[in-house]
Amino acid sequence: MKIDVIGDVHGCLDELKDLFMKMGYEWKEGLPVHPQKRTPVFLGDITDRGPASIETIRLVHKLVIQEKLALYVPGNHCNKLYRFFKGNPVQEKHGLETTAAEYRSLSPREQKRVKHQFLELVDQSPLYWELPEANAVIAHAGIRHEDIGLTNKRVKTFVLYGDITGAKLPDGRPERRDWAQHYRGDRWVVYGHTPVYEPRFVNQTVNIDTGCVFGNKLTAFRMPEEVVVTVPSSMPLVEEKFNTFSS
Repeated sequence: MKIDVIGDVHGCLDELKDLFMKMGYEWKEGLPVHPQKRTPVFLGDITDRGPASIETIRLVHKLVIQEKLALYVPGNHCNKLYRFFKGNPVQEKHGLETTAAEYRSLSPREQKRVKHQFLELVDQSPLYWELPEANAVIAHAGIRHEDIGLTNKRVKTFVLYGDITGAKLPDGRPERRDWAQHYRGDRWVVYGHTPVYEPRFVNQTVNIDTGCVFGNKLTAFRMPEEVVVTVPSSMPLVEEKFNTFSS
C-alpha cells in the first residue's frame, strides 16, 4: 500500500490541488487519481480559517465515501464542526466562523447536502488509522505507543487535541507536552495539529502540519518512501501561530 498523508488543509483548496499535481495525480472527472494507485490520507482539520472549506468537504467526501479512493481521520476542528452541524452549542470562533459563514451562504438544499456529507464522513471514519502495510499510524494530533489499538475517551482527547496539560499559554492556546520525545514505537506516527515551519521528525514520528492556512506551506508525507512533498501557501504569514520545538 502506497499512501500520501496530507497535513491540515483548513480550507486551502487551491494548495491541496497544487499538492496533488506535484505528487503526480491526474484529475479525472473532478477527482485526483494517481496512475500508480496511491491512496491520499487526510489528517483531519480539512475546514476552518481558509477560503474554501465547503468545497474541501465536498471533495474529501467524494474521495473517501463515494469513490473509496482516499482515507480520512477527524481533527479537533472536524469534531467542533460535527457538533455545530448536530445543533449542539459551540462557539463560532478559532476558525469555525469562516466555515459557518460559507455554510449559511448556501441554499437550504445545499446546506442539507453539505451537512449530510460531513456527518457521514466523520461517522464512517475511524478516530485514527492503523495501516500495517505502510508501517504507520495516522492520528490527527498523535498517539502514544501504548494507546495504539484503544479508542476510549482519554485516547480520543489525546488524538484530537494532543497531550494537553489543562493549562493555557499567554495567548490562550492550550499548553501541550511534547509527547513525541517519549515515543518508543517502531511504527511511524504521522500527525499534524500543531503548526511547524518544517516537518518535524522525532523518533518514529513526523508532524506534517506546516501551517498552510497561516501562510507557510501544505505538506504531504509519502510512504513507504518516507519522502516529504510541499507546496507554498497563498495566505499571509502569521508567525505567532507556529511552534518552535527543540528537537
